Amino acid sequence: MLTNHYTELAETAGVFIHEIKNHLSTLGLNLQLLAEDFESPQSPRERRALERVTRLQNECSRLVEVSNDFLRFTRVKDLALRPYDLRKVLEELVDFFEPMARSSNVRVNVFLPADMPPVHLDPDLMKQALLNLMLNAQQAMPGGGELTLLAAAEGPWLVLHVIDTGAGIPPEAMENLFKPFFSTKPGGSGLGLPTARKVLEAHGGSLSAQSQPGRGTCFTMRLPIRPPVIPKSGPAEVEPVASEAPLT
Repeated sequence: MLTNHYTELAETAGVFIHEIKNHLSTLGLNLQLLAEDFESPQSPRERRALERVTRLQNECSRLVEVSNDFLRFTRVKDLALRPYDLRKVLEELVDFFEPMARSSNVRVNVFLPADMPPVHLDPDLMKQALLNLMLNAQQAMPGGGELTLLAAAEGPWLVLHVIDTGAGIPPEAMENLFKPFFSTKPGGSGLGLPTARKVLEAHGGSLSAQSQPGRGTCFTMRLPIRPPVIPKSGPAEVEPVASEAPLT
């Protein structure tokens, strides 16, 4: 009964946010037209008016971003799970992320088992969760550093560590790290990490963090390994997981 209540509340909040976004779109369009009227200010008064319009445009854009983050957070419920290779998800993400990392002087290291065990995934949602973690790591290293993705099989779990060499997270912030709308970054929505954890939990897994101020942070994802298929003739043989090898 309680689950149904939260589901209904999330759906109502989603409709409410959609309505807000519609009004923000109208407001943004009118601000754009107003900015065009002041495109070439001729007086100090017009320059001040253009500055105020620009600030309002930025605030509208920020509200749209927060609304989109909130909608992503509330929609993590019904997953389209299927057998999927996490290596493929990581390869696609690293290929997308590396240009941004290079521009921030961040080196990306990836170490995966040569034969990763299978898991059930919703690939799109898993990419979203991983990208949140990778972007979070990049932002923690404004002066550059190293981001390492390290995977291994541990019993019934496929474990992936996302490790950065950034400034680390203060102990007082660790307690609230996964709470919605809590953020240590100026302008952050505080929904990236809660959404990532929600995605992992919806997969039957977990997301945790360890950090040392001045030495970096490690986020640890755990996903249940897909059970082997047992044919009628007898139990299936499970191949041993190969030793770790770098992704090239």
